[in-house]
Amino acid sequence: MSLPLFIACIGHIICGVTDCLLAYTPDGRFDMAKDTGDSERMSRLFEKMPLRQIEASMLTGVLALFMASFGYIKLSRWAEGYSQTAGVIMYISGMFFIVPITAHHVLCAAVEWFFVKLGRTEQALETVLLFFKRTAAAAAAYVGLLVFSATLLVLTISGKTQLPMWACCFNTLPVFVILAPTKLPAKGNIANAAMFLGLSFMLH
Repeated sequence: MSLPLFIACIGHIICGVTDCLLAYTPDGRFDMAKDTGDSERMSRLFEKMPLRQIEASMLTGVLALFMASFGYIKLSRWAEGYSQTAGVIMYISGMFFIVPITAHHVLCAAVEWFFVKLGRTEQALETVLLFFKRTAAAAAAYVGLLVFSATLLVLTISGKTQLPMWACCFNTLPVFVILAPTKLPAKGNIANAAMFLGLSFMLH
């Protein structure tokens, strides 16, 4: 088993849990796309939301993504042994994912924290949504994940590595495509965890 990849798997599982801490309040599930347009619903939804739950999500999520970074570095170094170009692309795109996505996670938690702390008023909602829009550029991290996963997928399918072609199923892209239609929370983290778990047993 490759320890760095297994650590990354655990990191993404933990990160998925921290995402759920932000998405599930004591009064129901929070949907950013649907709920932020209704200030009354937002106020009710976060009425009993403890700040410590948001803080736990924020801080634990940073640790979880630090753990995940070991996997991206390990896979990029492994890929470099077969294609220096692919290895470099994966290293750069992997770091482009990890660093901004960590900031994005913290910013999402901060939006909820300040909304609750400011009294869950309509003005508080306008303020935190403005903050979220001004910092939304951090979500560009997903471009890094897309490039990383696509490069790994091409490298595997090309047959240039020790991996059999069917190992391409241990990749974020196909796993996420399967999970996308479901109502599972933290789909991205589940897909990433599946990739690292599978490859941790196939790569040594």
